[in-house]
Amino acid sequence: MSSPVDRSHWLTIFALTLLFVSYNIANAGINHLDIEDNEFAEFEDFDVEDVVGGVASDQKNVVHDHEEPSTADQDKEAAIADEDEATVETEDNEFEHVDEDEYEGYEKDSTSKPDLKLNEGPKITFAQLPAHLRSNWESYYLELMILAGLVLYFFNFFLGRSKNQRIAETWYSAFKGPLLEKFALVGDDGKLENSQPGLMKESENVYLLWCSGRTGCEAVLFELRLLKRQDLVAMVMNVFRPQQDQVHVKVFMNDSDMDTFVMCLAAKKTATRFVREMADISVYCPEKKSAVDKFGLPANFVLMSEIGEASSTLLDSRVCSLINNIPEVIESIHFSDQYSGPKQTEDTAPSKMPEVKKMLIFNFNLPLKNGKSIVEAVEIIRPAIMLTFYCIDRVKRFRLSKEFKTKAEKNRQKVEEAFLKSTHAARAEAAAARREEKRRLEKEKILQDDDPEKQRKWEEKENKRLAKKRMPKMKAIKV
Repeated sequence: MSSPVDRSHWLTIFALTLLFVSYNIANAGINHLDIEDNEFAEFEDFDVEDVVGGVASDQKNVVHDHEEPSTADQDKEAAIADEDEATVETEDNEFEHVDEDEYEGYEKDSTSKPDLKLNEGPKITFAQLPAHLRSNWESYYLELMILAGLVLYFFNFFLGRSKNQRIAETWYSAFKGPLLEKFALVGDDGKLENSQPGLMKESENVYLLWCSGRTGCEAVLFELRLLKRQDLVAMVMNVFRPQQDQVHVKVFMNDSDMDTFVMCLAAKKTATRFVREMADISVYCPEKKSAVDKFGLPANFVLMSEIGEASSTLLDSRVCSLINNIPEVIESIHFSDQYSGPKQTEDTAPSKMPEVKKMLIFNFNLPLKNGKSIVEAVEIIRPAIMLTFYCIDRVKRFRLSKEFKTKAEKNRQKVEEAFLKSTHAARAEAAAARREEKRRLEKEKILQDDDPEKQRKWEEKENKRLAKKRMPKMKAIKV
C-alpha cells in the first residue's frame, strides 16, 4: 500500500504531464490555425538562390559519399558550382527561330512582358472600427443617453410607487376608525372569508376600499386615484397639463331609499366634461346654471338639476357652508337614479335600454400641492369624507312632492320612447334578417325533399307572396 506522500508525488507528475500535453495540443492547434488562416501561402515566392544552393550542396554530398576527389577536381567542381550559382534560368524566347531579315520591324530584344495585374490577389480592405470606449466617448453618446434614461426611469418608478403607497396608507389609517363606526364591514374584497381586510391595490396609483353594512345603501366604494408618480412620462406630461390626486366615493343606494331625480354640482371644467360624457346628465339635466345667487357658492361651481325641489332641499346651509370652507377639495357631487356610466358611442349603440342604478358619486381633490404634507392633506379632506355620510341620510329621507314626482316620471317615459324610436330601424332590420333566414332554411328543406308535389306547392305559395308584395298599397275608403 502506497503512502500519501507517494500518491501526492504521482498526482503531481500526472498533473504536470496533463499540463504539458494540453500545452502541446494548444500550440499545435494555433500553428494549424495560422497555416489555415494564411490563404496566400501557396502564392509566396521562394528564393531562387536558396534552391540552387540546396541542389549544389546535395550534389557535393553525393560526390563525397562515392569518392573523395583530388584537389584539381575539387577546384574544377567549385568553379562549376559558382557558375551554377551565378546562372539564372530564363525562359526560352518563343521567337528564337524567327529570322530577323524575314520580318520587318521585328526587334529581338523586344519581348512580351506578362501582365502582372492578372496575378495580383484580391484587394483586402479593413473595416474602420471605432476606437476603444475609454479613448473615444463621442461614438457612444446615444447609448449613454439611453442608459441614463433607463436608470432615471427605474429610479423614478420605485420612488413614485413608494410615495403613492405612503399616501394610501396614511389615508386609510386616518379614516379607519370613523369607517368602522359607520359600517359593519370595512375592507371587503368580495370573498366569504376576508383574511386581510383593508385597501386593495388595483394598480401602482389606484387603491380601492369596499365598505358595507349600513342602512340606506348597499355598499360604498372608496377609490384613491393618485397621480402616476411611478411613470416618468406621465409626470412630464403633468407639468404641461396639471392634475391632482383624487378620492372618488361611490354610494350604491337601495331602490327604496332614493327618489327619482338627477342633479350635479361641479366645477366648470368638470361640468362641461360631464355634459359631454355622462349619459344621465346629458339627457336629464344638460343645462348649466350658476350656483352663486341662489346658494352663495363660489363662482367656479355650476349646478345641473332635473328637479329644482331636489337641489334646493339637498344643498342646504350645512352643505353650502362646507363647500365654501374647502372649495379646492370639492370637485363634483353627483346624485342620480338613472346612472349608467359614460355615454356609448354610435358604433356600439345598444338595442335595449341600458341598465341604470341609483347612486351618489363624490369626487374630492387631495391637496398635496403648495408644500402640504400627506398628513395635512388628509386632515383637510376629512370634512368632505364626512359629508358623504350626511348626504346618504339626507337622500334616504328626501321625497319629491306629487307634482315633481309626476314630472320626473314623464321625463323618464319620454326618454324611453325616444330610445325605442331611435332603435326602431335597427330592430326592424334585425327582424327582416330573421325572417329571411327562416325562409332560406325552409327552401333548403323543401329542395332536399324528393316529393315534387310539395316543391310545386311551396313555389306557388312563394310566388303569391312576392306578387302580393309587389302590388301597390291602396287605402280603402268607406262611403
